[in-house]
Amino acid sequence: MHTINNSTINNLAGEGSDTIANGLKKKKYFFITDTTINKPYQHNIQQTLLASSYKQAKEILLAETPPDLIVIDLPLQHIELIEFKVWLTASALNNIPIIYSEAALHEEHIQQFFRQKLVDDVMFLDDNFEKLSHKVVFFQKYLHAKSHKSQQHQMYNGKCKKQSSSMIRILDVLLSACALLIFSPLLLLIAIMVKLESKGPIFYSSPRAGKGFKIFNFYKFRTMVAGADKKIEELSSLNLYADGSKKSNFFKIKDDPRITKFGKFLRNSSLDELPQLFNVLKGDMSMVGNRPLPLYEATTLTTNEWAERFMAPAGITGLWQITKRGKADMSNEERILLDITYARSRTLKGDLKILIQTPAALLQKANV
Repeated sequence: MHTINNSTINNLAGEGSDTIANGLKKKKYFFITDTTINKPYQHNIQQTLLASSYKQAKEILLAETPPDLIVIDLPLQHIELIEFKVWLTASALNNIPIIYSEAALHEEHIQQFFRQKLVDDVMFLDDNFEKLSHKVVFFQKYLHAKSHKSQQHQMYNGKCKKQSSSMIRILDVLLSACALLIFSPLLLLIAIMVKLESKGPIFYSSPRAGKGFKIFNFYKFRTMVAGADKKIEELSSLNLYADGSKKSNFFKIKDDPRITKFGKFLRNSSLDELPQLFNVLKGDMSMVGNRPLPLYEATTLTTNEWAERFMAPAGITGLWQITKRGKADMSNEERILLDITYARSRTLKGDLKILIQTPAALLQKANV
């Protein structure tokens, strides 16, 4: 770990800021910025903790004692920022205040940041670098006062959230294990039918993006002819989600010619989803959540208004399945908004309601 040198302290003090100089002596800052780009405040951070990417920042945070403040001055990478925020929470480092450079953002980004609680403040670093120490003091006092005022309430909420998370995981394991046991004869029969109808593997496995953009192998019974993924480009004009003006985030075709006859039955009855019970048992997915997306779809959801859907866990069933599944008139934006709605309002009670309503949504009428 590096510390601020005396010349920097003296320069700041020479500008009439003894308080700030003392603050820099005592406070520990962590800057995530591109140091190859010359910035007016850069001479003040040459000997603080520095990282040039979120990946490097994670490595340093694991190796060093936690800083008092994280300052991010990078061009907006919304997905990477959400991943970093999720990682901080999982690593018990979510109490470190985060300030983002306003110079790297547009006004709509700032509003989205505060709504999603991705950062604690946004400021022009070039003009207000000397205020960082005051920001740290404010955040520390605010967090201390908040903790002192509602310590019992927070402990209760934390205990409830931990219990709720544990209960959901226990429920996932019990439901998936029981379902696999009960449906094991059906699983065997389906596997035989898939193998007899067409050449290719019994199961379809592909990398999918789940919560926090975590990548995992996703399992289904194969319902298409072998090599179906290679035909996406030539069938793109038939995509139900395409609006003709831009590339769609999702891909689905009515009466898809790649689907086998038995595969159509499996899809319409949702029996092709049964192998995902193994994903739930492994912990890749939950019984309820947002559908994990193929990587070619997930990489298109890079704008700040869409990436929020990845804050929810991946699930076998979810809000859009019980409201719009099987309806060919569902728009690209409508599906994403349903995912975001679920991500914002997820509760154990809500998940149970979705599970109860799922059987009625299993039999879909449209071949989509």
